[in-house]
Amino acid sequence: EGNPFQGVLFAGLMIKNGVAKLLEFNIRFGDPECQPLCERIDSDLLHVLASCAAGRLSGTEVRLKNNTAVCVVMATRGYPGDYPKHTPIRGVHHAANMPNVTVYHAGTEAGPPGERGAYTSVGGRVLGVTALGATIAEAQATAYAAVDAIDWPDGFCRRDIGWGALEPRSS
Repeated sequence: EGNPFQGVLFAGLMIKNGVAKLLEFNIRFGDPECQPLCERIDSDLLHVLASCAAGRLSGTEVRLKNNTAVCVVMATRGYPGDYPKHTPIRGVHHAANMPNVTVYHAGTEAGPPGERGAYTSVGGRVLGVTALGATIAEAQATAYAAVDAIDWPDGFCRRDIGWGALEPRSS
């Protein structure tokens, strides 16, 4: 259509019974789907993005870590409908300091001054708790252990992330 595109195109797929269905295309790095990808990049991401913007991506090596990643989104109870704002979240630093864990903030603001690791929710999808592992099962277990280290009574997450990849495949 005469609109050249330079960037990252993410295809959101739902796979059921071995059949893929396209849900969406995204070009943003803020989506939770991008967080596991970012954790696996073993190259200088700034260099990769600058090369892409300059049209020189074909000469740029993009290395990935030889592992897997799982992201569990923590959302405010009630999301995607009405949900409370400014609810306290504690213990994020405990989760973020666990080995192979990164906690991405999407809807937080700093909590009370002087209270280390305290935040306040200001959105629906609030935290992306992302973990690396040698296997999906290991990454999943690490991600959920990190989620459980966070004290947020008004938050919730799905407890089935990654299970589809762990289910035995029938031949």
